[in-house]
Amino acid sequence: MTEVAAQSEMTVLDLESLAADVVALAMKAGASDAEAAVREGDEFSVNVRLGQVETLKDSGSRGLGLRVFLGKHSASASTSDLTAEGIRQLVDGALDLAKITEEDPCSGLAESGEFGSVPGDLRLYDEDVYSLPGAERIEWARRAEAAALGADPRITNSDGGSFQAATGRKALANSRGFVGGYRSSYAGVSVSPMAEDVDGSKQVDGWWSGARRLADLESPESIGKEAARRTLRRLGARRVPTQRVPIVFAPEVAGSLLGSIFEAASGDIIWRGASFLAGRLGEQIASASLTLIDDNMMLLPTGMGGFGTSPFDGEGLPSLRTVVVEAGVLRNYLLNTYTARKLGMKSTHNASRGLAGTPGIGCGNLYLEPGTQTQDQIIGDVPAGLYVTSLMGFGVNVVTGDYSRGATGLWIENGALTHAVEEVTIAGNLAEMLLHVTAIGSDLEFRGAIASPTLRIDGMTIAGA
Repeated sequence: MTEVAAQSEMTVLDLESLAADVVALAMKAGASDAEAAVREGDEFSVNVRLGQVETLKDSGSRGLGLRVFLGKHSASASTSDLTAEGIRQLVDGALDLAKITEEDPCSGLAESGEFGSVPGDLRLYDEDVYSLPGAERIEWARRAEAAALGADPRITNSDGGSFQAATGRKALANSRGFVGGYRSSYAGVSVSPMAEDVDGSKQVDGWWSGARRLADLESPESIGKEAARRTLRRLGARRVPTQRVPIVFAPEVAGSLLGSIFEAASGDIIWRGASFLAGRLGEQIASASLTLIDDNMMLLPTGMGGFGTSPFDGEGLPSLRTVVVEAGVLRNYLLNTYTARKLGMKSTHNASRGLAGTPGIGCGNLYLEPGTQTQDQIIGDVPAGLYVTSLMGFGVNVVTGDYSRGATGLWIENGALTHAVEEVTIAGNLAEMLLHVTAIGSDLEFRGAIASPTLRIDGMTIAGA
C-alpha cells in the first residue's frame, strides 16, 4: 500500500501507475477481475457582461473509479480521496457491493487480446491553452463582446462574452494487462449579444470557437462580429402558417439529427428492442446520399486530434473508424463489450466511461460525409421552406422515430432568405426523414465531436400560425 500512498500524495501523479496499483490491490483483496480509471484536470473560465467580469472560475480536480468482478457479479465505486486510506475504502466498498449484486452472464472485461491503444501521437494536447496570462484571458472575453456590441447600434445588450481553457489527463488499467493514458487540452471563446428592434422586441443569438490549442482559435473580433450578424438576422421574427415544406438544417443544428441516429443505433437500446433501427442491419434506412461515420481516431485539418478522438475507448480497446450508415444502408450498431455480448456481436470500441458506474456507449467524431452543393445552392433550390438555425426541446422518440422540435430560423421564398421565423414546431418521423434527405452540403466543419454539413429534408410539417 505504501507505493499507492506515495503516488497519491505527489503533486504530479503518475496516473498509469496509480491505476495499475489500485487494480493490483483489488485483485489481492479477492476480485477475479478489476478495472481502474483515474482522471485529473484543471479548468479556467471567465464570463464578462458589458465589459465587467461576472463569473470567474479556476479549479482543479482528481478522481479515481474502480470496477470489480467476482465471477459474473460486478460493482463499481469512485472517490476523490486518493490517500492510502481513501483507496483502501474504495476497494473494500466495491467488493462488498459486488457480493450482493445479481449475476449477469454478459458481465466482464473484454478478452485479453482485444485491448490496445492507437499508436503514435493523436495530438490531443497543447500546452499553449494556458499560455495567456489571466488578465489576457479576461481580455479575450471582453474583446469578443466588444466586437459584437460595436457591430450595430441595434445591439444594445449582451448575455456575455466568455473564454475557457482546460487540460486533463486520463489513465485506465485492468487486470488483463492493459495500462494506458493520455493528455488533452481545450480552449474556447464565445459571445451572446442581444439586439432590439424598433418596436422593442429583443432577440439573442451567439457564436463560438473551440480548439485543442489556442493558436487554432478564431479571433475574438471575428467571433463577436459573427455573433452580431446571427443575432441581427433574427429581428422581426414572426410565425408562419402550418404547412408541409422542405426544411434546411444549418450545420450547427443538423448535428442534433446525427445525435438522434447515434442514439437509435446504440447497442444498449438495440438489444432491448427500444429503437426504430432494431433488427435493420443491412437495410436501406436513409437516402443513398447519406453516409454517417464515427471516427474515434481522426485528426482535424489543423493537424490536432478531433474533439472525439482518443487512443482507446472507455474499456481500453483501441479506437476505430466505424461506418454506421453507408450510402443509406445501416451497416453497424455502436457497441461496447457488454452490449456486443447481448447481441452476439463484436464491440465497435465505443465504450464510454465515467469514474463511477458501468461503461456506457459514446461517439467519437460522428459526422456526415459532405456532399457537393454549397449552402447557397441548397437554399437556392427551395421554392418555399424554412432554414432552421436553432432548435428547442427534446421531442425525439427513438423507439417510434417520432420527431417534434421547437424551431427558429429564416423563411425561404423563391430560393432566397426573406425574414426571421420563430414560435414554430417542425415535425416528422426520423425513419421517413432519413429517406427524404434531398441535399447534403459541402460545408462540413468540426466545432465539436458531432458535425454535419447543411442538410435538406423534404416533406416535414411546420406547425405555426
